[in-house]
Amino acid sequence: MLALPPEDRSLSPYTGWTRAHWEAAADALLSAVEPYRSPDHSLITLPGRASWSGCDGLEGYARTFLLASFRVAGGGDPAALQPYAEGLATGPLGTWPEIKDHFQPMVEAASIALGLRLTRPWLWDRLDPSVQDRVVGWLEEALRREHVDNNWHLFPVTVAGFLQELGHDTQAVIDRGLDRIERWYEGDGWYRDGEGRNFDHYNGWAMHLYPALHAHLGGPSEPYATRLRAFLGNYGSAFDANGSPVYQGRSLIYRFAAAAPVWAGELLGVSPYSPGTARRLASGALRHFLADGRALSPQGLLTLGWYGPHEPSLQPYSGAASPYWASKGFLGLLLPADHPAWTSVEEPGPVERADQAIGLPGPGLLVHSTAADGLVRLVNHGSDHQPPGGGPDDPLYQRLAYSSRTGPATLADNHLGLVIDGEVTPRGPITPLGAGPGWAASSCRPTPSTLIESVSMVRGPHEVRLHRVTAPSGTVVRQTGWALPEAAGEELTGALLPLHGFTRSSVMESSEGTVFGPDALVPCLEGECAGPESVFVCVATLSAAPAPPPPVYDPVGATVTWHDGTVQELPL
Repeated sequence: MLALPPEDRSLSPYTGWTRAHWEAAADALLSAVEPYRSPDHSLITLPGRASWSGCDGLEGYARTFLLASFRVAGGGDPAALQPYAEGLATGPLGTWPEIKDHFQPMVEAASIALGLRLTRPWLWDRLDPSVQDRVVGWLEEALRREHVDNNWHLFPVTVAGFLQELGHDTQAVIDRGLDRIERWYEGDGWYRDGEGRNFDHYNGWAMHLYPALHAHLGGPSEPYATRLRAFLGNYGSAFDANGSPVYQGRSLIYRFAAAAPVWAGELLGVSPYSPGTARRLASGALRHFLADGRALSPQGLLTLGWYGPHEPSLQPYSGAASPYWASKGFLGLLLPADHPAWTSVEEPGPVERADQAIGLPGPGLLVHSTAADGLVRLVNHGSDHQPPGGGPDDPLYQRLAYSSRTGPATLADNHLGLVIDGEVTPRGPITPLGAGPGWAASSCRPTPSTLIESVSMVRGPHEVRLHRVTAPSGTVVRQTGWALPEAAGEELTGALLPLHGFTRSSVMESSEGTVFGPDALVPCLEGECAGPESVFVCVATLSAAPAPPPPVYDPVGATVTWHDGTVQELPL
């Protein structure tokens, strides 16, 4: 548990947290890593799993340095920078791995360069010139080396921005990196993270964050400010009333880094939210993970998971210090203490005001939430994280739906597949077919000779799923629903009801559970194709409040009648 100030429910009626809570949380996270510094202070090697890069000590140094930099640049005690300054003297001499092609130190170089730029009066300008030369020499390799063709293009941009401030001619590197991400912009504030359909939290804590910081520190503000505003216009609807972001995509161990773009909007003055709403979203995310220490080890360290340690949440590049990219969530400390984002009374977030059903054509996503329980669901008709030519399904990307209170199970939940030779086919690459208010659609080819065209329509806690399946007569079609831990009880309920085409129902057990609890139960529907083209319809429900009656489907008119009498035609 963190030592935090008393809650202030007058200034912050929704979270109780103020700037003082953010400062205390930052100080506690920094204090907890102190025992793990190397004698020369150039590495922070935390206990636990090693990443595949072998650069864990450098990760610990760089990512906590970023947190210390936000803290000091925002008015904290400059003494917090002293051990990092000492580490700069020896790190480039060899304790830090060299920056090479496609190698992790390039990522960490960006955090170090950004921290040095933000804290220049207290740190860089006081270093011995010989130390400055060694650090510059190490950082410059980030401008020469090949990097992964995704958000990594923004790391040389960040390093080059600092070196440019020191008088180096690095504009070509900055232009090259910013030009590269242009090809991935899909509109509505959404970028792909590299080639392929990779849409997740990296859109906020990388693709928007680094250009926004570059603009904040003197770079061009457009088109990045306009795009950030467009992104934030819908992004706030992806935060649960309990503060949790939606559990989808990779690197989820960064947790409250999801608050970074909200603060970036305030830094650039382009937030579509009132200052009180912006702080409510950001403080809600931080409080969700830290208020009761649920994301911390007994030593006060961020764990490798969502709450406690959770192996399925990890990627091969995840090491013990990796979660400290959560430091990005503390970006708001750069705002002065008298900024309206800190002094305004908290106001409700979007999900607390009214039910939401927002279709995002660019990424092919549909965000829908319910004010009665504050729960957010993300219907996925566009993000698949597939390599060229396809590959195995990634459970963090290719499910039909995700939420802020459930996670994928090892047994394929929220999945529509064909049962061939006893095995369920993967979803594979997703082709988006459009999205609009309350609906989204896509297609996929489970096998070269079969086709599934799917459309989702949402209202309240319900999602109607219609699938038009092109497959041989007699082919078994299997649809699964939300994976709920057995312990969820009445706090969270889910249902999967057949409306057309499905003839059998069952419940499957996933003994490994999900990030939200063990022994998950997954509802399942099955039916057989009646011809070369068959239609299957069901309704998937996830709710933490009493749910209205499920809708009725009319196969003749392909319409759905909702509980309030509203009739909608499914966009086939």
